[in-house]
Amino acid sequence: MNRIKVGVIGLGSISEMHIQGYLSNPDAELIAVTDMNEERARKKAEELNIPHCYTDYHEMLRNKEVDAVSICTWNNTHAEIAIAALEAGKNVLIEKPLCKTVEEARSIEACVKKYPNQFLQIGYVRRFGTNTQVLKRFIDNGELGDIYYSKASCLRVLGNPGGWFADKERSGGGPLIDIGVHVIDLCWYLMGKPKVKSVSGNTYHKLGNRSNVEFKSFYKAADYDAKQNTVEDLANALIRFDNGSSLLVDVSFSLYAKKEEVRVSLHGNKGGAEIEPALEIFTEKNNIMLNSTPQIDHLTFDFENGFQNEINHFIACAQGKEQNIAPVEDGVEIMKILTGVDESSKQQTEIHFD
Repeated sequence: MNRIKVGVIGLGSISEMHIQGYLSNPDAELIAVTDMNEERARKKAEELNIPHCYTDYHEMLRNKEVDAVSICTWNNTHAEIAIAALEAGKNVLIEKPLCKTVEEARSIEACVKKYPNQFLQIGYVRRFGTNTQVLKRFIDNGELGDIYYSKASCLRVLGNPGGWFADKERSGGGPLIDIGVHVIDLCWYLMGKPKVKSVSGNTYHKLGNRSNVEFKSFYKAADYDAKQNTVEDLANALIRFDNGSSLLVDVSFSLYAKKEEVRVSLHGNKGGAEIEPALEIFTEKNNIMLNSTPQIDHLTFDFENGFQNEINHFIACAQGKEQNIAPVEDGVEIMKILTGVDESSKQQTEIHFD
């Protein structure tokens, strides 16, 4: 089968995971890059001997050699680029979040349905972690029974990346849409993807980006500017689903707390599991409560391997070998949750969905 020829749109930090993933996949050929920063695009093309280099993604999409694209741009451009790529006949891997609003998500969904010979995969990379794949096997075999409750925390005490991440107009929000989307999707996916019924949430703008803090390093965007910050510090929410299950979540860029923490757990009527910070399964055998630790290579999310698995899946789907496990419909449901939290906080009431 022919190799899938790929172009990457947007060369910020996350694009490197896509690029390395394609370079490591024998069925992929990276033939084009696009970035509005001409010097950055040209440098990357020269570094990797990539034949096509653009500053306008429309030009890339007109290249008939390109079969598929990765979209690694600001969140506020995701919808327009995804739709343009689908209309140009390309398969699409789009970084999370899918977009900024439910309306945009539905527009992308409508475009995907319009072109049934193509597909769009959302970059919910934690679905591809070893610990997730192992736990899903236990869940699919009924080991946890009916999962009715899950909890997810992704807390940074100091971790506002600044730059476009801190600009709500470009990002759509702060920790909720940036890091919260990962743990929300992880729980929702493992719970069996129930339809969201209601969201009760809060967002807080209390601490800012705390650029005054010394002697503690943290990740900064390439366009970091301490003077700019229009996103929340903290978000929390109770999400109810139509099957009666619920998800409790809190996420932060900045919080007075002891340490950074990622903790995710799921609870069913036959057993439970903690998937972060390390996979452990809780069951009952012979009237004895039992905690079990699988003997696997990665008990916590393995970042590089997760991205490689995601890229491998995208290429396999483009070749018709696998079925897409992160389709656009999932993005619509997750956007309802994310925007519902923000709207609930603004209105100080629970938001309901049909």
